[in-house]
Amino acid sequence: MYRSAAKRLLPAFYRRRQDAVSCIRTLAADYPTRFMTSATTGNIPDQNPIPVNPIPPSSNPTDSTASSSWKEEERTRFQDTDEKSSSRTKRPKAHYKDEEARVLGASLSHVLRLGWTETAMIAGARDVGVSPSIVGSFPRKEAALVEYFMDECLERLIDIIESRNDLKNLIPSEQVAKLVRIRLEMQTPYISKWPQALSIQAQPLNVPTSFKQRAMLVDEIWHAVGDDANEIDWYVKRTVLGGIYSTTELYMLTDSSPDFRDTWVFLDARTKDAFDLKKTAQEAQRLAEAVGAGMGGSVQGFMKRVFTG
Repeated sequence: MYRSAAKRLLPAFYRRRQDAVSCIRTLAADYPTRFMTSATTGNIPDQNPIPVNPIPPSSNPTDSTASSSWKEEERTRFQDTDEKSSSRTKRPKAHYKDEEARVLGASLSHVLRLGWTETAMIAGARDVGVSPSIVGSFPRKEAALVEYFMDECLERLIDIIESRNDLKNLIPSEQVAKLVRIRLEMQTPYISKWPQALSIQAQPLNVPTSFKQRAMLVDEIWHAVGDDANEIDWYVKRTVLGGIYSTTELYMLTDSSPDFRDTWVFLDARTKDAFDLKKTAQEAQRLAEAVGAGMGGSVQGFMKRVFTG
């Protein structure tokens, strides 16, 4: 699927290549630091290099002020990166109060019978000896239950990543497929009720949290694989993996094969396609140029808000 889409899209990107490079040069002249990382890591083609240090030394006070501003911008950028890295290490369920966590945890045992509902939450509260009125403290009721389950699954995945050394022996594509499979297998006990969960997540008030939870999941998987991508490649990789995860999740809902065997075959194929496309470095560079010139600002800005909260 991804390979077919790439074959249709890449010729169009090739035709726009020169315009894309011209746009990048123009933007780089106005905002040199924005493209410094790309220049030093080779994301811009060698035949049109952008100087690593585009601000020459000068005794002019105006130039000195610009240089100071540039250095401050660089410090801010690295500080933002450190904050993003530290936020990734926070436990997903850390923000729940103890009583809320106990109620939501107990409610999961009633989901198969009662669904992702307020009724299941009331039953869970009674199980742990808490007044059912506590359900009223959750602003979005059923969404809180689904989101708690998502956070719990992410914590379990993090524990697996940290404890299983055998995952590190796999090649990156196998690691990604294995971690996505492990995460999706956590949903199998609730598979008959998962369409309802997806419907709850798709409600307008719940979309921001749902999207952020999936973004955190994708980020954890890439971090486990040892990804050190910079700039636009960082966002592209996470967008592609998010697509693989979501399409496999939907495929799983209609899979009647034993132990979801067809789902895992589908997952392996989609992951292999994505990594095969990545191997074509020249195509990836041109794709990044076109995307960066055409809509990089809006896409990166949106994705940054999602991943950094």
